Amino acid sequence: MPNELIRNTDDILNMLDALMREPVLFWDKFYSDRSKKVPFFINHPDENLVSYLDSGHVQVGKVLEVGCGPGRNAIYLAQKGFTVDAVDISEEAIRWAQDRVNEHNVDVNFQCISLFELQAVEEYDFVYDSGCLHHIWPHRRIEYIEMLNKALKPGGYFGLSCFAPGFAEIGGALDTTDWEVYRERNMKGGQAYSEEQLKILFQDYFDCVEYRVMTECSESEEKFGVPFLGTSLWRKK
Repeated sequence: MPNELIRNTDDILNMLDALMREPVLFWDKFYSDRSKKVPFFINHPDENLVSYLDSGHVQVGKVLEVGCGPGRNAIYLAQKGFTVDAVDISEEAIRWAQDRVNEHNVDVNFQCISLFELQAVEEYDFVYDSGCLHHIWPHRRIEYIEMLNKALKPGGYFGLSCFAPGFAEIGGALDTTDWEVYRERNMKGGQAYSEEQLKILFQDYFDCVEYRVMTECSESEEKFGVPFLGTSLWRKK
């Protein structure tokens, strides 16, 4: 069949995309029920994100959030004075995020697009990802890292929260290899990344400023924190 002829690298990536779970349908269904007892549905920012601002590592400027979901981190950054662009592939997530923005009377530029459609060139002082990387298929990870590097200004910062290994029993991802993902055609809820793995993946473009496990928080603290996520802050070389 002519449309299944592999002619270049893009054709290989598209073929692998087609063999895996279709992400838009999954995430639209996931966000369609706002009453679900999902920990990160609360409207509080990640505790590590709060710490990056409190410590002075991240200064007010222009920020991009990838995989923004219902917008809790984007709203927090807007309240702190950032100019905020936030993207997600789910229309349901963006609709919910916009409803929250309207309630808080802040300005966030939400877009329902794939992060792989972004064309920013050295535009952002800070890029933040809370829970996007660990749902990206390994064959798209190189493109993801290159997008981060391209979007950030020289010396800009990248913040990340993603599944850490060893926490499957309390809600984290199963530890698996890239090859195993394709043997089973399944990430089993998300792919966990160790500190060592992240440093290997990002070493060409970023220096690690901090890596730690997220601090667990109660809802009364008005911050989000669960112990099965690893958090890290990186500076563009």
